[in-house]
Amino acid sequence: MRMNLSHQKKIVVLGAMSKMPVAGIVFITMQYLIGFKRLGYDVYYVEAHARTPSMFMKRAEDDSSALAAAFISDIMQLFDMRDRWAFHALHSDGRCYGLSEDQLRELYGSAELIFNLHGGTEPLPEHSATGRLVYLGTDPVEVEVELYHNLQKTIDFMEPHCAFFTWGENYGNPDCRVPVSDRFHFLPTRQPVVLDFWRPYGNGEAHAFTTIANWEQPWRDISFQGEVYYWSKHFEFLRFLDLPNLTNQQFELALSSCDEDDQHMLESNGWKIRPALSFSTDVDAYRKYILASRGEFTVAKDQNVRLRSGWFSDRSAAYLAAGRPVITQETGFSNILPTGRGLFAFSSMEEIVEAVNTINSDYDHHRRGASAIAQEYFNYEVVLPRLLADIGI
Repeated sequence: MRMNLSHQKKIVVLGAMSKMPVAGIVFITMQYLIGFKRLGYDVYYVEAHARTPSMFMKRAEDDSSALAAAFISDIMQLFDMRDRWAFHALHSDGRCYGLSEDQLRELYGSAELIFNLHGGTEPLPEHSATGRLVYLGTDPVEVEVELYHNLQKTIDFMEPHCAFFTWGENYGNPDCRVPVSDRFHFLPTRQPVVLDFWRPYGNGEAHAFTTIANWEQPWRDISFQGEVYYWSKHFEFLRFLDLPNLTNQQFELALSSCDEDDQHMLESNGWKIRPALSFSTDVDAYRKYILASRGEFTVAKDQNVRLRSGWFSDRSAAYLAAGRPVITQETGFSNILPTGRGLFAFSSMEEIVEAVNTINSDYDHHRRGASAIAQEYFNYEVVLPRLLADIGI
């Protein structure tokens, strides 16, 4: 799909890289931006989330707006989009960085589409005035449950959008227990991947299956139909604590939010642990970590596992694109994505061990399988045209 470059239509992505300035969020965002750009659109990135970018602040007097704008500027320059961004400091004095306030206002009015990535931006009148604001949810369950409970704040948030998408690809299927909204029609989508970002290098064979994750996040639990569904991934990792003792395969967890006691507990059970923040704030180091891995072993949030949302990790998509086999916890995604060659879904310890043995019995075969899944299912040339077609573009 290519557009006439002399009549490029504009797309705006509203994001939150400065709120969570880590490489995973940067790659989620940039693969949308670069993907749309390569499809022929004139693409802009805007932050107008009105949240203080506190992760840049070391002292109370630090100018968080200027620090956040400098971070965004550096990222956009790295991806050759240096003049295509704005940071609107709505959390403080309302100053615009990058584009001017007048340029930003004109951009909103002329954009073919405005994507509210993560649903992380409170819609402003200028976002929805042209009827082209699109909700793009990357974490299913919370919003859907709030709509089920008729939470007025969530209804008011969703109303200004003209279309609704979710990374919960099993949404609406018979085995999915995420409640379906009668008011807002969610359509499934997934992370677009720019394959050349993850081109493998070197001929050496890595030894460890790895992943990058937050260990314990004691918030955002959900109550639904008399049960509590957990957000923190550590509950799921603990279910498979004995895994390294059941196979000769090496496993490494790059973790944040993991205290010394939990690290000692994991290491005593055979896991290799390293601090995620030692590399996950650097885009190139994050990419190299994935490329230097044998594959990925990871879990999903309890919310997605028990409700079978079909959510699939953007990081796992990157491992696949790098030709690294993935073993990940079943969320219902196997209803959509092929498993058994390069990608394995598990619900039990036995299924993990079987997947490890299968991959190691013919590693090159499963590397090719991982790459094939990335090409067929996650390539931006597949994901984004379908997304646009579902909107009616």
